[in-house]
Amino acid sequence: MSETPRPSAGSAAAIDRFDVVVIGSGPAGHKATIQAAKAGKKVVLVEREIDVGGACVHRGTIPSKTLRETALAFTEFRVKTGGVFPVTMSEDLEVASLMNRMEDVIRAHQRFMSEQLRRNGALKLHGRARFADARTVEVETVGGGRRRLTADVIVIATGSRPRTPPDVPVDHDKILDSDSLLSLTWRPKSLTVLGAGVIASEYATIFAALGTKVTMIDKGARPLGFLDGEIVDQFVAAFARAGGRYVGGRKHVKVEWDGVEHVVTTLDDGSEIRSERLLCCLGRVANVDGLDLAAAGLAVSDRGVIPVDEHCRTAVPHIYAVGDVIGPPSLASSSMEQGRRAVCHAFNLTLGHGSETIPAGIYTIPEMSQVGLTEAEATRKYGGCLVGRAKFAELARGQISAIQDGLLKLVADPGGKHVLGLQIVGEGACELIHVGQMALLCDFGVDGFVDNIFNFPTLAEAYRVAALDIVKQRAKLFPNSVAAAPAPAPIA
Repeated sequence: MSETPRPSAGSAAAIDRFDVVVIGSGPAGHKATIQAAKAGKKVVLVEREIDVGGACVHRGTIPSKTLRETALAFTEFRVKTGGVFPVTMSEDLEVASLMNRMEDVIRAHQRFMSEQLRRNGALKLHGRARFADARTVEVETVGGGRRRLTADVIVIATGSRPRTPPDVPVDHDKILDSDSLLSLTWRPKSLTVLGAGVIASEYATIFAALGTKVTMIDKGARPLGFLDGEIVDQFVAAFARAGGRYVGGRKHVKVEWDGVEHVVTTLDDGSEIRSERLLCCLGRVANVDGLDLAAAGLAVSDRGVIPVDEHCRTAVPHIYAVGDVIGPPSLASSSMEQGRRAVCHAFNLTLGHGSETIPAGIYTIPEMSQVGLTEAEATRKYGGCLVGRAKFAELARGQISAIQDGLLKLVADPGGKHVLGLQIVGEGACELIHVGQMALLCDFGVDGFVDNIFNFPTLAEAYRVAALDIVKQRAKLFPNSVAAAPAPAPIA
């Protein structure tokens, strides 16, 4: 992989010609680049950081999940050994010491991504990109030089960054955002978290598992409002057992450092919450500053993201935008697929069947994941539904592995035959959900989970337990025969 594509012969103003220019090397940009290279296109990936991976690898998904595994290992060891070995958390524990593996994990992922670019013949250019016009991207390189790249297709994959509200004075020391949190020197004894989205919930539970007194504050009655309510209630209860506290229905009106030892958060009911540190997780904003979108004939929406159609194509047909820069769902998995499909669409390549059945994975402690319709959504769409439940505490593997606060919900149509959705809370949820995802994609009915054998003991048995729960309900509703049940509702 060439780090710096050579300019064309001629003057310094000469333009390098490519089939595809991709701006940003996070999950979306990287996969767009790989897809273009595999299609035999001449492609260059422009990245402002020295290494590929974007925020996902350097400040987001990879670091946070690595820290989570460390915190989980600490709590699980204490529980799974039955208290035989004394396990205590030092009050002056250095956060950096918990992340010894993080740099190794990050470097390994960077090597893999870079090797994949090299192996497929893609080029990488280190520098800051901006549009000179709709067909030309100007790159300011590290040495201050300027390169001009033109292409038939341009893909914007510049990601997002933490949003900093004007009334939260983030100083990256006492008051932090999700990027600076991992730079903490010492584990705080107390932490206030503003927000209750994915990032807020993940970090809140990680630090609670490490023994920090965590208070999470949000205007919503419960965190993670897009998830199934019953699943979230289980999560909040587990968070409370870990020593955390969720303060819902409240909004901060002032955040300030008292100059001595506490960050003071004043809420709209007049109450105050004091903590050693505060984490602000009140959304993210698209990284479009400096791109000069107007020069390309583009503008952001009222929400600050780049509008696109179903193919991730912007208002300028040969320019695509993918990943966080276009807004929700802002998942690494969906961003990768957006990058791939955008390039396929641009060059009329076979897209494959594709799917809107994308699972959401929340790496809190415990994990949460869902795919398809929730109980509430199914009820609204079909006028009702049957729901089977399986508690991890009632599974042999749940007891053996000390994973007893889990729950799997299997949502079926009103006749109890057709699977409409799955929701899971409990360790392993983000892995288990893929069984349900395949059931949805292949129209694998409820009875299929009953008629087939699962390994014992496993958490996957929860699918069979939940399906049997639905069969039991179905028998009561339609006692004469199974055939008396209504025909399965169409999933579309």
